[in-house]
Parts: sequence; structure tokens; C-alpha cells
Amino acid sequence: MNVLNRLRASFAAATPEGGDPSAFAAAVRPAGDPKFGDYQANGCMAIAKALKKNPREVAAAVAEAVDLQPLAGKPEVAGPGFLNVRLHDEWLSALLAGLLRDSSRGLPAPEARKTVVVDFSSPNVAKPMHVGHLRSTVIGDSLARIFEALGHKVVRDNHLGDWGAQFGMILWGWKNHRDQAAYDADPVAELARLYRLASSRIKEGDKEVEAAARAETARLHSGDPENRELWKQFMPHCLGALRGMYDRLGVRFDVELGESFYDPMLAGVVSDLESKGIAEESEGALVVFVEGMKAPFIVRKRDGAFNYGTTDLATIRYREETWDPDQALYVVDARQGDHFKQLFAVARRWGYDKVDLQHVAFGTIMGPDRRPYKTRDGDVVGLESLLDEAVAEARKVVDANSPDIDPEDRARVAEIVGLGAVKYADLSQNRISDYVFDWSKMMAMNGNTATYLQYAYARIQNIFRKGEITPEAIRDRAPAILLSHPAERALAVRVPRLPEVLEQAAAELKPNVLTDYLFDLANAYSTFYVECPVLKAESDERRDSRLALCDLTARTLKFGLDLLGIDVVDRM
Repeated sequence: MNVLNRLRASFAAATPEGGDPSAFAAAVRPAGDPKFGDYQANGCMAIAKALKKNPREVAAAVAEAVDLQPLAGKPEVAGPGFLNVRLHDEWLSALLAGLLRDSSRGLPAPEARKTVVVDFSSPNVAKPMHVGHLRSTVIGDSLARIFEALGHKVVRDNHLGDWGAQFGMILWGWKNHRDQAAYDADPVAELARLYRLASSRIKEGDKEVEAAARAETARLHSGDPENRELWKQFMPHCLGALRGMYDRLGVRFDVELGESFYDPMLAGVVSDLESKGIAEESEGALVVFVEGMKAPFIVRKRDGAFNYGTTDLATIRYREETWDPDQALYVVDARQGDHFKQLFAVARRWGYDKVDLQHVAFGTIMGPDRRPYKTRDGDVVGLESLLDEAVAEARKVVDANSPDIDPEDRARVAEIVGLGAVKYADLSQNRISDYVFDWSKMMAMNGNTATYLQYAYARIQNIFRKGEITPEAIRDRAPAILLSHPAERALAVRVPRLPEVLEQAAAELKPNVLTDYLFDLANAYSTFYVECPVLKAESDERRDSRLALCDLTARTLKFGLDLLGIDVVDRM
């Protein structure tokens, strides 16, 4: 059940004459401070200003008119015209009792089930993934999980770079500098070396290598038998390395179509744009001029070659014809913002205006020097080495806090804690912002970290172990939920907020909305843990009630962390 939506519907029905019900309802939100109740309705001041009335008088009239039963009684008028809502304890107890037995966690079916394509990760397959791929991968994965949890159909699409200039560099390196023995021993490492060799030569200004690599790419695209055969030979090794990384991260895709898949469609896309008068020739290239943008959107270059913009248009058409999506999310670096503005504008002119195309932009991972995170040698940090370091750092935390766990289990826990720390450090940021990568902060046992949340979950499991009772037994017992202590009630109010939090996270396309909620829930549980004895409660009735609250909290933490792609452990 979405408590917030029910309250908003009630306030919308009580909107004063002359007010906008949707805006009035949108001003209802969880209270920032428990002393002001559980929820607040803050729309009376805006309506009073528009109607030139006293805001407290408007608020008093709304408080009298609104019907919040059975959730709550009449709201309290406070300050210049706020309305404070406190949920009935009896209703809240009954709601929690229902959630205790509800495997759906109170998540209602969506009013309209959408098909959402999430385009994320999208690495160039010719080189190992690096830290720059982390944000797209974990943000996209989390958004896909959130939309799925809300009941929508999700298509996870990894739009692979398997056809571009990077393969021309590898082909040049292969033909001129390959080490066959090294390739036989570790194909991916040798291909990465050849790519780096060509890339560095080009960056140093070697025009001969640049032209040769470009020529190799052109031969690949034109169907040269040798280059096509080499490409087919290299691809399984490259894809295997990527899949190993995704398996470790717990990330999956429904579709992995590379640029090569769309290559046969590009001529048709350009022809269609030209015949409809959308694309026109400019300085030898075929382009689309987009209002408000200085540079045109190129769909065919002067030399007749297509580019990634053309591929992106072909992808939009393919997705619409294949899945008929309502929404397509492109989880891509903010620096690509102008490209997506142009792409979406061209797609709409082309007739693909039904799908809601959105660029889910994100900032950069920064090092301690507040520059893009790199190694001491100035290279981009490899993703695999980053994850290995995270696990090593997590092992120190696990060894220090749980020396009684056997080494094999400690290694497993360290993997879960380390990967969770890296993901959560990213997802807990407002995705638009850059953030500084800091091991000490992300592994902290207190503060807004995955480690803190995982520890809260493990602490609850320890209570059940000590009490020699299982969560399933408590669910079967279905005890009454008692909320006489302030810490019990504070925890109880937060547990049912999960549905409203997920809807907000999906609407804003921001996983940090979920991380903020989970951190707030864990903080409320920490207070409850200190102030409300569970196994030594004053009565069996109180003990079972508190065990039920523990179970509800643990299940919410586990489910919420899973939506972030993060696992939990029973012992830390």
C-alpha cells in the first residue's frame, strides 16, 4: 500500500475552490521532523496567496473538510498554514501485521504497466572495462530493478561498441606488433595491449598510425574477408571478459546488440531521413539541423561513412518495432548531453515521438585530488583492479570485526561487502554530481554506507540466532504489533514507506532516493535496538512484537539493497 498516495488523494479531494488539486496533493510529503507528525500537507500557503486569503484560515478549512480515515484523524494546523498528519497507531499496527505476511512488501500493481528500455553500461568490447564504466553500469542496473519491482516490463539493453575505431586500432596492432605467444596465453590481455599501443601512438601525433587504423576500420565495415574473420575471432574473447565482469557485479542484460547488428540498417535510415526532407547536405556531409544547437547532427560523413548518431537512430527504430516501449532511458555520462538533445529531436521529427526518450546523465568519479580518478601513472583505473582493491579493503574490516568467522566465510563476506561498498558509494550520490572516491568513507561501519546497512541486517539476524527462533516462525505466529515506545513507532512509520520511495526514485530516475530511505530506516532501527530490548522484553507479547519489527526491517533492508544490486550477509 502506498500511504502517501492515499493521503494525497484525500487532500486532492479537499482542495479549496480555485486551487489545483494535483499541485495541492503534490505538496503532501513525509514530515521532516517527527514532532510535526508523520506527514505534512504544505499546499495551503500557495493557495492562500493566489486567493489572497489568510493561509491559517485556508488550512483550518482544509483540516475540517479532509477525510483521512481510517489512516488518520483530522490534521493539525501549525505555523503559517502547515497541516500535520499523524497516522492512527491502530491502523499502523494493522498495516504492519499485514506486511508481515505479505511477500509483495506492500507494493501495489501499477495503474498502467509500462515497457521501459534501459540502455546502460555499453562499453567498447575491444578493451577491458575501467572505472568510467562503473556509474552507467550500477545506475542502470538499479533503475532496471526499481522499475521491475514496481511491476513494469523492463528490457535491459547493453548497446555494445563492437564495430568502431577501436577495432581498427587492434587490427593495425595485430598486423604489425602482435605477440602470438602472449595472445595464445591470454587473448584479452594481448588485444588490450595492442589497443593501448595504437591509441598511445595516435595520441602522440603519429598520423601514419592514425590513417592506417582508420583504413583498417573502413576495410572491416566494407566486408574485407581478412578483417571480418579477425573480428569474428576476437569477439568471443572480448565478450567473455565482459560477461565475467558482469557476473561478478551481479548485472544481467536481456539484450546485448552491438553496433555491428545495426550496421545493415544505416543506409536505410539515412535514405528515409533524406526522402522526408529531414536530412540535407552540408559541406559534403548529410546532416540534420536542430534548433538551438550550433553544430548539426551528422548522419553521413563526407567520406560516405556513417557514425554513432546514425546507429543511435537505427536503434530507436529497432526498439520501437521490437518492444513498442513507453520509455527509453539512456544511462550515459553527462558530457554526452548535447548529443542526446540532438538525437531525441531528430527522432521526434522522424516520427518516433511516442516513446519518452530520456538521457539519465551522471557526473564523474573523482580522485582525492578532485580530478578524474586515475592510477598514479595517469592511466584510467581498470574496473577489475578497482573491485579487487575494494574486496581487499573489505577483508580488513571483516577480519577486524569478525575474527571468529572461518577464513573461507570471511573471504565470501569480504567480496559481498567490498562490492556493496563500491556500488553504494556511487548510488548514494545524486547522480548528476561528481563524487570523490574515498575508501575510508565507503567502508565505514557508521554513516551512509552499504557496510552500515549490511551490518544492521546482520545484527537483526544475530538477534534471531540468539533467541533460537526463525523469522518464519514469527511470521506464522503473526503477533500484534505494539507501538507504545517512541522508538517502536518511529521504526514502524518508516517501514511502509518503501512503495512511495520507489515511485519517487523511478519518477526522478535517482537511486539515491532509495539509499536515503534505507539509511533513515537503519538509523531508526539503531535507536530502536538501543532503547527497546527485544529478547529481554518485559513480556512475551512485547518480545514477539519487537521480533516482528526486526523481521520487517531486515526484509525491507534486504529488498532495498537488492534493488541497488547489493547483497547482504547473516554475519559480518
